[in-house]
Parts: sequence; structure tokens; C-alpha cells
Amino acid sequence: MDFNLTNEQELLRDGLAKFLAARYTLDKSRQAAKTGPGWQPDIWRGFATELGILGATLPEDSGGIGGGPVELMIISEALGHALVVEPYVETVVVAGGLLRRAGGRAATAVLEKIIGGSAIVALAAAEPDSGDRWQEVSAQAEPDSEGWVLNGAKITVVAAPLATHLLITAHTPGVDGISLFLTDVGSAGIEVHPYRTIDDRRAADLTFHDLRLPAEALLGEPGRAGSSLARARDEGTAAICSEAVGCMRKVLADTVEYCKQRQQFGQPIGGFQVLQHRMVDMYMELEQSVAAVYLAILKLEADEATRARAVSAGKATVGRAARFIGQQAVQLHGGMGMTEELAIGHYFKRLTAIQYEFGTTDHHLMRYAELTKTNL
Repeated sequence: MDFNLTNEQELLRDGLAKFLAARYTLDKSRQAAKTGPGWQPDIWRGFATELGILGATLPEDSGGIGGGPVELMIISEALGHALVVEPYVETVVVAGGLLRRAGGRAATAVLEKIIGGSAIVALAAAEPDSGDRWQEVSAQAEPDSEGWVLNGAKITVVAAPLATHLLITAHTPGVDGISLFLTDVGSAGIEVHPYRTIDDRRAADLTFHDLRLPAEALLGEPGRAGSSLARARDEGTAAICSEAVGCMRKVLADTVEYCKQRQQFGQPIGGFQVLQHRMVDMYMELEQSVAAVYLAILKLEADEATRARAVSAGKATVGRAARFIGQQAVQLHGGMGMTEELAIGHYFKRLTAIQYEFGTTDHHLMRYAELTKTNL
């Protein structure tokens, strides 16, 4: 199997890396995350107009470039390496995939706005009684003379405070399965409770009280969104696994450099064999994660069972590595590792959060075991 990038993919990787190195500093991004609006709108516009990465994996008939999973991997890893907080995975990968598969005039219009950088879309799927199990839905959408009336609650909707549009999962009467609805964030009937997460992202809990939606707000057929949601979840999982690889590359490089400079007993601590062994173990965990992410990415377009098994293998491997590499990096930096001044502490928080996004490490281990047993 050829793992070499094409010339176009190398240009994408190099162009994005140069853009982030020149314009995305950690100090500025943390300031925006902690005291400002939670993100940098000018960076998001740059992603759209200067780099075109918001449309790199989206269809050409909506204004995108029509790239595939490899382009997704390249972009996600670069964003992870720079610790970007802007909602690429939430808007482009998860919501973009759902809108692309749903089709229809309303979905296509929002997809075009995503590619142009004027729309941010968040998926409201998790509920207070279901956690992150998207298939367990209590929200209800009842038909009325003008369309739909939706009631329910969603929790931990990442990027909701920044979003212009929401995708909401709900049940419709008389139909088994999950339906998907599209609405503007400013619609009457939406109560938003925003907060900042441990890794400096913005999220919100949402409550819907008689949210009135037009008939065209329903995307696709009633009760038929389940398979698209499952695929969107796997695509999002693969994307944050790739993001984690970018984070871990940065953490390992910074740790090695710190150990070359930090003096103890008259010599750099990197000269101590026991610490060298730790850094080698970190490197081995990173390389295993890279291989697992390649498998997950290359199987995203396979059949559902094959895709799910590869994605869960990747998430379980990355979850273990993120925990190990993050903890070792903090320990090797000593007390400095958790300060706001060093990048390590910020990357450690993001790696910790990734272990729980789109399912925990234990969840994906069990899912992989079940899928493997079923396939025997």
C-alpha cells in the first residue's frame, strides 16, 4: 500500500503549516479562548478564503474541492499540531458530512455557507439521560400546520455558542428511527447555556421549548438519519484521532527539546538513560497511533462494519497513547508542565479531552471486541 502523499496533498499540508506557523500563535489563541469570543473569526475566514480547507473535503457541486479522507487527515493533524480551537471537526467533518448526505435545498445552502466561511454548524445529539450515545433520543418533533414543533434538551453541544445553525436529532411520531432537523441558532424557542470546556473550547447545553420549524427543516426522510449519524460519528472520531497525532507530535518534540536544555547535577536531564527510555516509549506510542489513524482514515469509505471496527481500533489506540504521552510530558517538565506559560499544559488538556470525545477509550475497546466477534 502506498502511503506517500500526492503533490497536491503535500501542497495542502505545507500551505496549512505555514499559515498556522505565521498567524496562529498559542498566546493569541488562548487569549481569545479565555477572555474573548472563544475563537478568532479572522482565522476562520482565512481557512475559507486563503487556504480553502473548509471546502477541501466537501463536494464540488457545493463549491468545495471534493477531497477525501486523506485530505481530512492532513488538515486535522495540522490543526492539532497548532492546537486550533476553531470548530473544524464539528462544522466541516460532522455537520458537513450530515448535510452532504441529506441533500435538498436547505442543506445545500448551508453547506455552501460553510465552505465560504460564513456559517458554523453544531450537531445537537447528546442528551442528559443518554450521554454521548447519539442513538438514544428523547427529543420529540410533532407535526403542525406550518411544519414541526420540537421539544427536548441536548447537552455538551460543542461549538454551539459560536454557531449560526444547529442540526438537531429528534423522534417524529409514528416513525421508528431518528430524524434530523436544521435551524438557525437565533430561532425562538432555543435556550442556550454556554460554557468553556477544560480544553478551551466553547460548548453549551440547549433546551427547546416549542421550537417551531418549517417543513423544510426536516432533512431527508423522517426516521432515516440513523445511518448518516453513525457515519458522521465515525468520521468525527477519525478526525480527532488525527488531531491527537498532531498534538502528540508537538508534545513529544517539546519534551525532547526541554530535556536537552534542563540541567540537573551538572548535565542535561536528557542524558539520563531512564529519561531517554521514557521518551522512546512516548515515541513508540506515537508511531502506533499514526499507524492506527492511517487504518481508520483509509477505511472511512468501506462498508459500515469494516469502517466502525477500524475507527474504534484507532480511537482506542490513540486514547491510550494520548494519556501516556500527555502524562509523561508533564512529569518530564516537572511543575512547569501544568503552568499557563508553557504549551505542554494546554496540549495535555486537549489530549485529555480527546480521550472522551466521540466515545471513551473503554467504549471503543468494547465496540471493537463486539464487532470483531460478530465478524468471526
